[in-house]
Amino acid sequence: MDVLREIFARLTEVSILLIDFMALLIVVYGTLEAFWGAVRAAFVHRRPVYHQIWLRYARWLVAGLTFQLAADIIESALAPTWEDIGRLAAIAVIRTFLNYFLGRDVVEVTEEEQTEEAGLEPIETRKG
Repeated sequence: MDVLREIFARLTEVSILLIDFMALLIVVYGTLEAFWGAVRAAFVHRRPVYHQIWLRYARWLVAGLTFQLAADIIESALAPTWEDIGRLAAIAVIRTFLNYFLGRDVVEVTEEEQTEEAGLEPIETRKG
């Protein structure tokens, strides 16, 4: 039984490392893409492009946070003390809130862009 626990622990640790590495790659790629897009847009001076850059970057960040949250959930299987579990829970809550608010912002920006493309004023700026 101890052998199985050791195998489980090792597989879990490797899985956590792989998922954290994937999250790192996602965030780094998204950051580089956003940086490059912002540099290019700075020379073109088109405001709508910045919205698109930010929107795409936020999606990369949400994806990275989701992967990190998955690693945290898996790591909770190895947490031997209540202190470790509490720390993981706090991290998971923070990442979940970040993910939620980034996701909400993505939806709002997308709706604003669709409204602008349709030639309508956003609801909060309409008079009457």
